[in-house]
Amino acid sequence: MEPAQLDRTPFADLDAIPPDMFAMLVAALEGMSRHPEIRRVRHTAWQALRPAPGQRLLDAGCGAGDVARALATAVAPGGQVVALDHSAATLGAARERHDGGDIRYVTGDVSELDLPDDSFDGVWCERVLQHVDDADVAIGELIRVIRPGGRLCLLDTDWDSLAFDGVDAALAETIVAHMHGRLTPRRLDMGRTLRRRLVGYGLRDISATPVTCYFPDPDSAAVVLPMVNPQVPQESWMTPTGLRERWFDQVEQAGADGEFLAVLTIWVVAATV
Repeated sequence: MEPAQLDRTPFADLDAIPPDMFAMLVAALEGMSRHPEIRRVRHTAWQALRPAPGQRLLDAGCGAGDVARALATAVAPGGQVVALDHSAATLGAARERHDGGDIRYVTGDVSELDLPDDSFDGVWCERVLQHVDDADVAIGELIRVIRPGGRLCLLDTDWDSLAFDGVDAALAETIVAHMHGRLTPRRLDMGRTLRRRLVGYGLRDISATPVTCYFPDPDSAAVVLPMVNPQVPQESWMTPTGLRERWFDQVEQAGADGEFLAVLTIWVVAATV
């Protein structure tokens, strides 16, 4: 099954990238899951989804499986989590980290789910829709598999909200522009469009919460923002000669002076089917 991912970022086809790059991306996903700001976003989403014992939940785009494992604990006893990802390699990483919860791992495409109608009490979909060709098709599929009265919880990024302070504004704008479509998706506004998309589907009890992530130093920002991470291979940047070096010189100096700041808004939008 072909993934509905855009073909321009490393997340387009994780199964096709070199093993060392894949290992770096999995490590990045795990680092993000431990980051206090991402944990704050997920706490907001957890309260919106309201997982409970006995439920059957879908983690659509499960990555290395950290959320699926937490959900499996929340729905025990008697519940089950289906952890779905388009990447067989990523599912393999999730299986390696399996901790005994009732989780079924499935390879699939969020825009063409091979799952029955009305088969889940809730769906969690985190930072996936920014990568797909048609988010509305994917959302329609997620709604289709939720039972009436079940919950849909979407988490996604508003990349247009990304802002820096303590560094040259024009240089930061140039760097961000080069990253979009390479290490970040070209779809910049996904997070803030989620509420409108759910309204269009006629869902009820819609909540929309913007969570602004705050990164007061380069090390903290590098966990979530690839353009601040010096470990991202130089060949992935494809910037003009010397631009990457100028940028990191400024980031390092701003960090040393205590002046560095980055902010990024991630939206949590939930509704009842």
